[in-house]
Amino acid sequence: MNIPNNTSLNEVRTALKQIWGYEDFRPPQGEIVNSLLLQKDALIIMPTGGGKSICFQLPALLKTGLTLVVSPLVALMENQVEELRQRNQKAALLHSELPSPQRRATLQALEKQQLRLLYLSPETLLSPPVWERLVHPQLKINGLILDEAHCLVQWGDTFRPAYRRLGAVRPALIKSKPPGTKISIAAFTATADPLAQKIISTVLQLQQPENFRLNPYRANLHPIVRIAWTPKGRKQQLLKFIQNRPNQAGLIYVRTRRDSEDLAQWLTEKGYNTASYHAGLGATERRAVEASWLGGKIPFVVCTCAFGMGINKSDVRWVIHFHAPHLLSEYVQEIGRAGRDGKPAEVLTLVSEPTGWLDSEDKQRQEFFENQMFKHQQKAQQLVKKLPQQGEVMAVTKQFPDAAMSLSLLHSNGQLQWLDPFHYSISSKSGNQPATQLQAAKQMREYLTTKKCRWQFLLNAFGFGKEAENWRCGHCDNCLK
Repeated sequence: MNIPNNTSLNEVRTALKQIWGYEDFRPPQGEIVNSLLLQKDALIIMPTGGGKSICFQLPALLKTGLTLVVSPLVALMENQVEELRQRNQKAALLHSELPSPQRRATLQALEKQQLRLLYLSPETLLSPPVWERLVHPQLKINGLILDEAHCLVQWGDTFRPAYRRLGAVRPALIKSKPPGTKISIAAFTATADPLAQKIISTVLQLQQPENFRLNPYRANLHPIVRIAWTPKGRKQQLLKFIQNRPNQAGLIYVRTRRDSEDLAQWLTEKGYNTASYHAGLGATERRAVEASWLGGKIPFVVCTCAFGMGINKSDVRWVIHFHAPHLLSEYVQEIGRAGRDGKPAEVLTLVSEPTGWLDSEDKQRQEFFENQMFKHQQKAQQLVKKLPQQGEVMAVTKQFPDAAMSLSLLHSNGQLQWLDPFHYSISSKSGNQPATQLQAAKQMREYLTTKKCRWQFLLNAFGFGKEAENWRCGHCDNCLK
């Protein structure tokens, strides 16, 4: 490994052993750490449970100066920062739910340059109190890490528009720092197909990034897709599955908050000790559910996609998708929560029969998703006619309620560029609507109905076509048929 001058390979390994207790890296961790120590841009795709966080935490802790970690979920930040603090490392987090005293203490530590790692969401990063401190000329910033980078693609267009502004962060920070300042960017995710990789690289403006790609195949995960002919039948299949696996740790994924609450209540009435988990719960409630599940007090949780990212429980024996996700990247993320200890785990998806006559729920869910996408695009195209050619996000958002989302979509369509993280310029009044989300939704439907090996389908979808040639995993439902 070509380690930079001021950090020897021995120092890196010593730090790995001192902080985490590991003798050596798993491939390709060592190469990634080296790349980040050399301050190169990178795009890293590693399966869930592959040890991604060490790859960016270690270089950050070995350097003087600050590394910013942009992370999508509060639970994810809290878990990583808690682990680092238990290891006596200089890490902190900022998010909107923090109590004021803790927030003030973190902002002071930031000003005094006492931190090595600061975790924050895209929205917090771009909030005035934080941004004002980050652009201070004396504050040394080494790098920007985008953790769970698939969220930029999955959520950036509509749900979390701040993601689309992240590409303007590095140039704006460098402008405020002494001449010669270098800030690298690395994006980490478990799931990004070739199109998602391209979007991540383009939006973040990665400069000649080093690419590390491991295919998503996990030999111990056994994917099964089963038809549930009626809503009642779906619940019966779920019940039978759980009954046959007493006391095993698992997760049940649904699509909406309401589904999560209703199904958890139904299972509780059937005598099961479970809980509902979604982004609408308060921080204390969320932490309580996580702790009960991690500690084995409740064997399974009925959750939306808000649960699981970065939450490390090695002995999850099954994951059920009571409702299929809309996107293949979500699916691979969510099944990846199972079997992190390397032992066999089952991943079951329940789907309505294809016609939708007996149970139209899946069809309605899909149509609602597609209609929402279409409506968002329509709004963006109406708004582009009213917007000033150049403007500031806050001002425009005050005037037009959906402006943040529309600006994000216009950027995605190539109609708008960011002058800095807070100011835009409209480059074209008409753009080509990229079919990213709808294309991905179609791919998910194809996966659910394929007769081929399911892992072969996933490898092809995520850009590992060569490895997928003549592939048969031998343990998915299609192979076993």
